[in-house]
Amino acid sequence: MANASPTDGFVMNQTMLRVRDPKVSVAFYQDVLGMTLLDRYDFEGMQFSLYFMGYLAPGESIPSDKGERAQWVFGRPALIELTHNWGSESDPAFAGYHNGNSDPRGFGHIGISVPDVYAASARFESLGVEFVKRPDDGKMKGIAFIKDPDGYWIEILSPQGLKAIVA
Repeated sequence: MANASPTDGFVMNQTMLRVRDPKVSVAFYQDVLGMTLLDRYDFEGMQFSLYFMGYLAPGESIPSDKGERAQWVFGRPALIELTHNWGSESDPAFAGYHNGNSDPRGFGHIGISVPDVYAASARFESLGVEFVKRPDDGKMKGIAFIKDPDGYWIEILSPQGLKAIVA
């Protein structure tokens, strides 16, 4: 194929976030944001685990064969990889991970598109989720920012609402 790009087939697969307690973090991404735990990989010799979270299309299922599932996971777009270094959940001296939004600034946030930012925010409020910004706070209306259990920021936006903001 003469017009093929050298990047054909590239996929933005994952963003990795370190988490203190995988039970709490996996529950947040499942129960609050509606993601599914697609696979988990434990590395006993190095004492860490990876939890791959993402959205399934209606009727889509996770392959049951371990090898097929790994190939499927690593070919999917837009996953969250929660990395847990064993022992951090029970270490009283562990101060947590830097969220990137306090000095020195670095990583900012991940973004989740929802049909209705206001309805999603009302649900998050009812679940006791911590907000950084509610939809009508500040100059940018119609977007919200919440925090996950490790303090990472998550932007909650609607494609329809952003159309008005950026137009």
